[in-house]
Amino acid sequence: MDIRQLQYLVALAREKHFTRAAQACNVTQPTLSGRIRQLELELGVPIVERGQRYQGLTQEGERVLKWAQLILNNWSSMHQELAQLAVSDFGLTGRLALGAIPSALPILPYLTRDVQRLHPKINFTIMSMSSEEILRGLDEYSIDAGITYLDNEPIHGFAATPLYVERYCLFIPEDHPLAPRETVTWREVADLPLGLLTTNMQNRRIIDRAFRAAGCHPEPALETNSVINLYSNVRLMGLASVMPHYLIDLLGNDSGLKAVWLVEPEVAHSVGLVIPDRDPVAPLVRAFREAAAAFSVKEIS
Repeated sequence: MDIRQLQYLVALAREKHFTRAAQACNVTQPTLSGRIRQLELELGVPIVERGQRYQGLTQEGERVLKWAQLILNNWSSMHQELAQLAVSDFGLTGRLALGAIPSALPILPYLTRDVQRLHPKINFTIMSMSSEEILRGLDEYSIDAGITYLDNEPIHGFAATPLYVERYCLFIPEDHPLAPRETVTWREVADLPLGLLTTNMQNRRIIDRAFRAAGCHPEPALETNSVINLYSNVRLMGLASVMPHYLIDLLGNDSGLKAVWLVEPEVAHSVGLVIPDRDPVAPLVRAFREAAAAFSVKEIS
């Protein structure tokens, strides 16, 4: 058994197609298939369901995949540690894969900026994901860290670092009749043409619960998985939306929008960094966690 066999297996499980997995690994399809077959012979168990096309992994294959992901993660962390010793004067080198709930994406540049000030050679891949996708991505080693809600749905088995408390405002065009108000109730908002995140997003589930607590069940005029798309539709289409309070500071005074605090009920949820609860922590992940621990949402305004 060697690292390449494990890499090929993980690629196959990710791509769910032999040819695409081989292309991702820069090898031929027969090479990839042959090395995975060698792994089956060495372990003495079937790993891949046999057929004309990829049909999934066997029960034994799923267990081998979990171990392969863990081994590859530790292998990558070892290389990061050694690289840190070799180029300590220049900081860490490598790429962090991060997943974030849509409402937290505007916050991420503040964290990545702080990391790169200390480690200019760290690069980032950032993906918009639902809270469930983030936890699954961490479990499957497809991302290194995630930004998600900490107190709304279970995050067992992960280490959490709180970042800020998310509160909610009604975002409307600055010439909207409700714009002069300091507060507005969820009940009043339910009658407006709304743009909201899609129902697979935890932010949407939070908002739906708040509406139910106010005794109303609005039907949104627009659903999207993008906060930027929400902003554009409020600004250009005259919709209203419920979004985190800090976005008004990020958008600036010339955004053409007004944020009005939502009350009755007042809703707040903790958002933070989550990483797998493993020891040792990979150096790149550790650097990002340190930036998160020092972060203050006050820096935004």
